[in-house]
Amino acid sequence: MKRNHKQKAREGSPWTGLSAVIGKEMADHLTSARMRILEILIILTAAGTGYAAIQQISSTNNQDQFLFLRLFTAAREPLPAFAGFLGFLVPLVSIALVFDAINGEFNRRTISRIISQPIYRDALLLGKFLGAFFTLALVLSAIWLLIFGIGLLGIGVPPTLDELLRSVLFLVATIAYGGFWMALGLLFSTIFRQSATAALASIAVWLFFTAFWEMLVSLAVQTFLPIQFGFLEEFLAQAKLELTLSRISPNTLFAESTVGLLNPSIRSLGLLLPFELEGAILGAPLPVGQSLLLIWPHLTGLIAITIILFAFSYIVFQRREIRS
Repeated sequence: MKRNHKQKAREGSPWTGLSAVIGKEMADHLTSARMRILEILIILTAAGTGYAAIQQISSTNNQDQFLFLRLFTAAREPLPAFAGFLGFLVPLVSIALVFDAINGEFNRRTISRIISQPIYRDALLLGKFLGAFFTLALVLSAIWLLIFGIGLLGIGVPPTLDELLRSVLFLVATIAYGGFWMALGLLFSTIFRQSATAALASIAVWLFFTAFWEMLVSLAVQTFLPIQFGFLEEFLAQAKLELTLSRISPNTLFAESTVGLLNPSIRSLGLLLPFELEGAILGAPLPVGQSLLLIWPHLTGLIAITIILFAFSYIVFQRREIRS
């Protein structure tokens, strides 16, 4: 009798079938033609930016003690820095993984077959997200190892423990950044019935934050806090408002997190007045713990927004009618 009760309790769990959905989604992503095209594009670009960074480091003869961190930030025309390249490409890869996660099942008329199995809606939606999220984390980790291998061959010096910890935290921040765009794409995939509409809506939001948000922030600051008398307080108020509004964008959060982690000499990501530097040694690197505290609000913001977007997807999907 006890075994029957335990078996019924397991069958009644809302997370029944979660591991099966995650495994199926990861297998589909890693073996799809879409992922192979993205992998080739990412690997070629990562190898190119890594090689360009090594050439830049070698040509400048820099005696910086954080040479390995410069692999992620050094740029040489026409290629951008590796961190900037990830800030541009990670949203597109994340959206490409999930824009048809839910509506694709409806369009293929397979959603009723999946729900008829011992798989709850909770497990299906969470499994779709985690399968794509783990796939993205696996791809980004492979690229991270590729950059490290290029650095070991090109620089010839192993990274220090501080550089290793900072680069690992940078990888975590990049995965969290991708998680936001993945949750956004999943939300649109749940709301819109057509996959093309969900993809266009996700890319439109990405373009809005990438190309237009900073311009709108500048216009809003000039409108609400215009300079009337030229006092220092007016310029400080403008700068604070502009910084606050710009941090609504996930691109800004990721960019500032990258700067705080990969540049140990950065002591503040906001306004820093001269009297606040009293007692500080200019140019001295911060410990890893202090840099983590510096970017902790950014990581917390990205994770919180991701959870909120997934919660909206959950509500919409639970209320959606599924017909056989």
